[in-house]
Amino acid sequence: MSFFRSFVIAVCLACQLLGMAAAENKPAAQAPARAAEQAPALLPEQFEGWQMQGAPRISSDADVADPANAAVLKEYGFSDLASATYTRDDGRTLKIRAARFADASGAFGAYTFYLQPEMTAERTKEDKIGDQSAVLGQRVLFYRGHVLVDAQFSQESAMSGAQLRVLAGALPRPSGNSANLPTFIEFMPHRGYVENTQKYVMGPAALAAQAPAVSADLVDFDASSEVSLARYNTSSGEATLILISYPTPQLAAGHLLRIDAAYHMAQPQPGVASVEGAGTFFSKRTGPIVVIASGPVSESDAKSLLGMVNYEARVTWNQESDNAQVRDLYKLILNIVVLSGILAGLAVVAGVAFGGIRILMKRWYPDRVFDRPEQMEFISLRLTETVVKGASRGGTDGGPAAPENPA
Repeated sequence: MSFFRSFVIAVCLACQLLGMAAAENKPAAQAPARAAEQAPALLPEQFEGWQMQGAPRISSDADVADPANAAVLKEYGFSDLASATYTRDDGRTLKIRAARFADASGAFGAYTFYLQPEMTAERTKEDKIGDQSAVLGQRVLFYRGHVLVDAQFSQESAMSGAQLRVLAGALPRPSGNSANLPTFIEFMPHRGYVENTQKYVMGPAALAAQAPAVSADLVDFDASSEVSLARYNTSSGEATLILISYPTPQLAAGHLLRIDAAYHMAQPQPGVASVEGAGTFFSKRTGPIVVIASGPVSESDAKSLLGMVNYEARVTWNQESDNAQVRDLYKLILNIVVLSGILAGLAVVAGVAFGGIRILMKRWYPDRVFDRPEQMEFISLRLTETVVKGASRGGTDGGPAAPENPA
């Protein structure tokens, strides 16, 4: 009984101590969150022999970053820009413009927006810079995490790529879910893909710059939709494949009806969004994704291109949470469960050990350690003796005794 009471007291005390520790660490956990609001510097002062000249030019205005495409940058979640000029002892110079976005999806979208068809994409692990990169002469465009970098060398060298890979490793990285790319872009087919033509779109300005077969009104970015489009070579010509991702299959089905109605509209009405100049136009829905194939291609090639896109639901269990309070509560509960399991295990081990030792000692040393006669006390009612004595007073033959005369 005393052992059980001690165990309960130990568990309660441990829970109280864990709660006090969590309360003390709560301000400490909030301090890094406040420090994270102050974003780290985008560009290092030096790397691989390159030395920054003066202070970097920093701006949080998208009009300063790209006056012609400021609206596009805002759609991608533009945060700030840092530009600087680096020099080496051999006299070469390197001009770098680094733009930071809210998440990796924004940096990837901006990368595809500025990617030019004549660029050479770096595909191998040894040549790739950052997450994705492309080269055109002395210009290198790459992104890593939520940072897009445009580097311009004054003179190309064999070590330029290796030096930029070191720079990519020094760039700040996003945390949690902001480091993930949109998953629906994985359903873009690889067969027939025209190099450097994939575009990831998050708003109407970026979509209009691509002159797609569907308008922004039909896509409806207010419904949290995202677009990925690319060009593909077929036997009958070049086709454009568009993937429009919606939060739910129901939203995708409703927007597909609108898109099909706009395409089959004989006479477009004023103020009504329509599909114009699409040529061959075929569409379908797979899960929450609307797929459209258009362009001067045959019907069989368009349908074959559509058939290569098939949605498969995926469940992710290891996504990190950005909520510090939820994470601390989870750790507290986990520690309590672990501690309770440890104490329960110790209790079981102690019980088995106590009982086992007692049994062994009674077998090896009977009546010497446990249950010694001088220490044993019994309470005996002696019921057998009482019955025998009562029977003897009633008669020797065991019959019932004659009742006494009260008179």
